[in-house]
This record gives sequence, C-alpha cells and structure tokens, in this order.
Amino acid sequence: MRINLTKRDLVNLVYMQLGFSKQITENLIDDFFQTIIENLHKEKILKISKFGTFTIRQKKTRIGRNPKTKEEKIISERYVVLFRPSKNFKEFINFQND
Repeated sequence: MRINLTKRDLVNLVYMQLGFSKQITENLIDDFFQTIIENLHKEKILKISKFGTFTIRQKKTRIGRNPKTKEEKIISERYVVLFRPSKNFKEFINFQND
C-alpha cells in the first residue's frame, strides 16, 4: 500500500469526481494550496471547519547534538507549521479504526 498522496493523485481524484479537464483541476488544486499558504503567511493561523487548524509558531535558537558524533551545533531560529485536527476529524479517524 502506498503511503504518499501526490498532487497528481489529487488531480486524478478530483478529475474523476467533478469531470473538469485535468488542466482546470490542476489549476484548482494549485489555487487552493496557494490560498492556504497566503492566508497562513498573512494571518499566522488558518482554521478549516471540520478539518483542523494550521498555526505558525516561532522556534528559538537552540543547541542540538549529532547523536552519532556528539558534536554540538546551533539550530537557528525558525518558523514551523503546526496542525491541530478538529473534533470532527478526530472522531472520523477513531470511528474508522474501530
């Protein structure tokens, strides 16, 4: 069983369900992802109802170690994206596993 879902897979799924051309479907998916990225960048939080919430959090500079060599390096300050699933999404996942 394949684990990854590629953009091509999404295009084919939407194409089969909606019947748009593959080019229109690909543009639709690109626009959808671009809208998510732009809103998340601008607002630092994005809630998709019945799916979950994406947030951007800033991580401070810290010291990290290479587990093999024990060499210490400074890990630079950066932003990370966090995802918190909605209650509906959690219930759906848990219902599917029973």
